Amino acid sequence: MIARQIITFAVIGVLNTAVYYGLYLLFLIRLPYLAAHVLAFALSMAGSFFLNARFTYRVRPTWRKFLLFPLTNAANFVVTTAGVYVIVDVLHAGSRFAPLLASAAAIPVTFLVSRRVMLPGAAPRVAVDE
Repeated sequence: MIARQIITFAVIGVLNTAVYYGLYLLFLIRLPYLAAHVLAFALSMAGSFFLNARFTYRVRPTWRKFLLFPLTNAANFVVTTAGVYVIVDVLHAGSRFAPLLASAAAIPVTFLVSRRVMLPGAAPRVAVDE
């Protein structure tokens, strides 16, 4: 079961990243890069919640889970935001691809925390032996 969840989570993550990145580029036309990042992140997070509830964890979305889900992305948000800042302002590598590079490091943490929120009674183990 957990192997299927990890694979589904990854597929949804790729889709969600594409949505996020499209929104980021769209907002980047009119907004500074950090504002574009925050707005695109918030919108894609809502979509991620519903896709993960339905397909990854196969649970009914509830208001409680919806309100807790942003906590699952807190680490993701901090890592990606810090990464975007470092890539753009410290490394001077440009703002266009910075979010894609920065998001990779946050994926494992986001999976573990989202699983905890969506399946509160599930054991916290992460073995891929099932």
